[in-house]
Order: sequence, then structure tokens, then C-alpha cells
Amino acid sequence: MPYVKVGEENSGDIDIYYEDHGAGAPVVLIHGYPLDGASWEKQSRELLAAGYRVITYDRRGFGKSSQPAVGYDYDTFTADLHTLLEHLDLRDVVLVGFSMGTGEVTRYLGTHGSGRVRKAVLMGAVPPFLLKTDDNPEGVDAQVFADIKAAVVADRPAYFKSFLDNFYNVDVLGGTRISDEAWQNSFITAVGASAYAAYACVDTWLTDFRADLGKIDVPTLLLHGDADRILPIDATANRLPELIADLRYEVIPGGPHNIAWTHPELVNRYLLDFIAA
Repeated sequence: MPYVKVGEENSGDIDIYYEDHGAGAPVVLIHGYPLDGASWEKQSRELLAAGYRVITYDRRGFGKSSQPAVGYDYDTFTADLHTLLEHLDLRDVVLVGFSMGTGEVTRYLGTHGSGRVRKAVLMGAVPPFLLKTDDNPEGVDAQVFADIKAAVVADRPAYFKSFLDNFYNVDVLGGTRISDEAWQNSFITAVGASAYAAYACVDTWLTDFRADLGKIDVPTLLLHGDADRILPIDATANRLPELIADLRYEVIPGGPHNIAWTHPELVNRYLLDFIAA
């Protein structure tokens, strides 16, 4: 299994697990919380069939990557991504981020620029800025995130049960677009992640990306479900058309947060059309 070293913690290396399949133009898929790179299976298959080189990786703390107690901020996450792109010497990349992964895509373009990047995709976006402040009244009250952290500390598996129910809108889509078995697979992945990361990542959701968004200078596709309970569309995606210069925005009707799994027929069509255009 391939790994790339991105740092050290005390006596141990911090290694990022990645998979690199296919040939052709590279597409890097960046997963959401609390999943891992394998969660892109419905997109990876279609991208490989269309002739693309597909790279997935597990964020530090998740999947098969190291589980340190340091580095859970977007500057570090972005540095990890940059190390991977340099390690593989990828160019003309399409960066595709889902949920937390949209933060890496946004901060990468804001920090490192588009020298290696051809296009960007934001799916279930965290940006522009989730925290409610005087200059960001559309945001969410800080107490909501404090309560999430308290729930993770009190009973992490129970928190993930509630989170994943809303991740997939199970009360509406259960048995049709999300099976019990697929939900269980996500739950197993979530509880297998670092307990420290599950807690520490909540603070990263409050990152202010507004300055980064103005630096995005590549064509960008935005996909978001209009029934997203994790990152409600009015607080996130609906604010981005004014902040990203070259943006194509597609709303998935009835889509929950993880539209990549529940609505692949639309997501994959939009994704493949955008990449090929």
C-alpha cells in the first residue's frame, strides 16, 4: 500500500495513505468527515471507465493514514495535499473535494495557486465561513459547534449515529437511496477514525475561507443538495456564486449531504461533463 510521509510526531512518522489508479488526466478526490478515500467508490469507477487517472487519499486521522494528535487545521491539511501532489508530480489536476475536502481545495488554491490545477470541484461545500460573527451574520452560532464537540466527547459512537442519519437523510431516503448496509459501512469507517481527530476537526469547520475564494482562478463546479442538513445550502453553497469568479452551480433536488452516494446518477454526469468540457 502506498504512503507518503508528511511530518513527524515525537518518535513516529505521519504518513498519508493514498491510491493511484488508471492513466490519463489526473483527478484527485478528497473525502469528507468522517469517511475516507474509499467513500468515492461510485465516482472512482466512472472516472476510471472514462479514461482518467484517479487518486484518492485518507486525510490524517482517518482511514489508513496515521492518527496523530497534531495538525488538524486547514493549513496543515493543505500542506499534506501539496506534499502528495509534489510526490506524484501531478500537473493539470482536477481537484475534487467533498464536505471537509472542499476546504482543502479552497485553501490549496488560495495558498499554492493553480500552477498544478486545471479545474476544481466543490461538493457539499464548507466555504465560505460557517461561524456567525458580526461580519458574517449568515453563519451558524458558535454554541452549535460547542455542543457537537461535547457530544463527541460524551459518546463518540452515539454522535456518529446521529450525524450519519442526517448525513444521508435516512428518515427520507433510507431503503431507497441509502441502504442499512451502506449506512453501517459509513459507521464502521467513522468509528475507526482517530477519536482525537473526530473531536479536533470540528474546530476546522469554522475556518474563514473568504480570502481564499477570491484567489480561485480556475473553472469551478459547485454541487450541493437542497436538503443538506449538515451544511445547509443557504449558509454555504448559495453564497458562493458571488465569491468565485468562474463558477458552474448545480443543485441536487432532494439531495442530502452525501450526494455522491445517494445521487450518483446526477453527480457523476455533472462531474464528467465538467471535467471533459
